[in-house]
Amino acid sequence: MSDSCGSSFDNPPPSPSSSVSSVDDEEVNRRITPHWPTYSDTFLSRGFRLDTVRDVKAFYNCGSRSHPLTSLDAPIIPGSLRAYECTDGDALCPDPGLPDHLFRGCRMSDGKKVVVKAVHLCSREYDVIRLLSTPPLLCEAMNHTIPVLDFIEVIQDNLVFIVMEEWSSQFITGPLCCLKVFLGALRQCIEHVVLMHKHHIAHLDISLRNIVTDYEGRYAYIDYESSRQFPGIANPLVFRYRGTEVPPECERGEYVDPYKVDIWALAVLMLRACKLAGYHVPELMHVIKPMLHEIPDRRPSICSVLLAFDVMVSMMGDRPLDSGCSSSQGEESL
Repeated sequence: MSDSCGSSFDNPPPSPSSSVSSVDDEEVNRRITPHWPTYSDTFLSRGFRLDTVRDVKAFYNCGSRSHPLTSLDAPIIPGSLRAYECTDGDALCPDPGLPDHLFRGCRMSDGKKVVVKAVHLCSREYDVIRLLSTPPLLCEAMNHTIPVLDFIEVIQDNLVFIVMEEWSSQFITGPLCCLKVFLGALRQCIEHVVLMHKHHIAHLDISLRNIVTDYEGRYAYIDYESSRQFPGIANPLVFRYRGTEVPPECERGEYVDPYKVDIWALAVLMLRACKLAGYHVPELMHVIKPMLHEIPDRRPSICSVLLAFDVMVSMMGDRPLDSGCSSSQGEESL
């Protein structure tokens, strides 16, 4: 338990205003590359085991050609070669398709696959995901954060390992994703932003690559590296925004409204999802277009987006929601 900037898994984090001012913001929010073998016993003591060469060999030997995070992975052959070139079955085997601050493993009690992320103990990401992963926010219906199984703090190294369930990064999980399922996925994406903005949090890197699914109809957000909290600030502004989807005001080098940045990015996510799924839903374009207004103040709030989305779905009437649609590109309709 850290006195300066960490807290236990059972307690919500302090607000940014209570953070230690002497901590360098850039330093604590950079990506961390730990020496993973150093912490193997720490994980074992908490009931988790990081993937070893033996695990990877077993994975490839079983004939599986798919992995829950296949779309982010490097080709299968390099990964298997790395394992087969090593003679020590107990040696840790990082996935070549993941960055160095992530590692795969499993929960020993039931074999559930996990992904572990290393972050600084004082990072904004730890503050945000811990807040979202503990009551009361954890219990809110609109919370679609990747399930966190544990926060493992290593105080002496200013390090925390976020142990998450491993979900799929493939937004479309089957060759025939019906419109009802597709719209349900989009609604979950909208709902989580409603929750975040309601609690004065901006994600600031909303994109398809930061959405995962459990293959059972649930979708969740990951990667809160860029996220910020703005408690008690009526009109927050951020500068030098860096994210996957960049709205026009950011390209002009202006101070920007973080919530309006999220609205823009969410609209782009929805368009890219339509293109990926092969759906052209004219009614949906009427929801998306205002979200992409060049003037940030003219973009709707996230609550207005959700209301417009629900009205759209209700007005679709007899439109068959349990079947596929044409493969026209949603982006072209704008």
